[in-house]
Amino acid sequence: MFNLGMAYLFLGTAYASSVSDPLPSWNEGQVKHAIIRFVEEATCSGGAHYIAPADRIATFDNDGTLWVEQPMYTEVLFSFEQIKALMPAHPEWKTQSPFKEIAANDYSHLDKKSLMEVWVVTHSGMSVEQFEEVAKKWLATAKDKRFKQHYTSLVYQPMLEVMDYLRKNKFKVFIVSGGGQEFVRAYAEKTYDVPPENVIGTVLKTHYVYQKGEPQLINMPSILFIDNEEGKPEAIQLFFGKKPVIAFGNSDGDRQMLEWTQSNKGPHLMLLVHHDDAQREYAYDTQSKVGTFSASLMEEAKNKHWDVISMKQDWKTIF
Repeated sequence: MFNLGMAYLFLGTAYASSVSDPLPSWNEGQVKHAIIRFVEEATCSGGAHYIAPADRIATFDNDGTLWVEQPMYTEVLFSFEQIKALMPAHPEWKTQSPFKEIAANDYSHLDKKSLMEVWVVTHSGMSVEQFEEVAKKWLATAKDKRFKQHYTSLVYQPMLEVMDYLRKNKFKVFIVSGGGQEFVRAYAEKTYDVPPENVIGTVLKTHYVYQKGEPQLINMPSILFIDNEEGKPEAIQLFFGKKPVIAFGNSDGDRQMLEWTQSNKGPHLMLLVHHDDAQREYAYDTQSKVGTFSASLMEEAKNKHWDVISMKQDWKTIF
């Protein structure tokens, strides 16, 4: 009888612990405590650090912050596959760079200009609805070569918990990505529970036309806005006109978003994901061309008291 009672006590304590911990995939430590403390203070009515619900804006980068970005950005891989699929309709590409290199799976010499050219070609010439269908179809079948899983399965469980925790405390959660806005919108709601209207990214110009009597927006082969680096705070101001109070990033492209968040005169919290776990995911920072976490960014984080999330130390699980 005594043993049975002890068992019930243990189970009850374990249940209470699981319910009360909003971030169960995080190890106990400075970063986890900083997030919980910030949210508790922000929602404590009458407290010195209270934030009104209307001002509880949280922004998250996507690549490398919410899902895997190595060894190459998922959207870049998508673009390469689309180029290969389009090759029969474009025989001229067989002798043109960067298309001939992509057809030959030779990506070693592709620079940012070439990648942007490929991005524009593969994202334009169709309606926004048609592009969404193409993106969803690819994501439903494409798998990561290392993990053998769909890309939308390679999302960071600890970050999903943070997003859910913030939403439960009346924070408005936005994705502010350097990636294509329409590509991220194709999976963000199902994957992150972030609706399309809360996704900001790099966008093409669109043209309003009628097709078979129906209005359509056609993606044009011209960039309207690049949502990276200084483009992130510019987009934040353009789309919702308020500074975030909490922001998550992982690379140099997120620096300005975190600076903008810190310039908020009220309570704020800035965090950077550091990829330092080669066994469970990847380890990279200053030398990586994908998701560069430069020494200057690390120094700025230290000097400005931004929290750096160690995947190896802070996360119990990755996916």
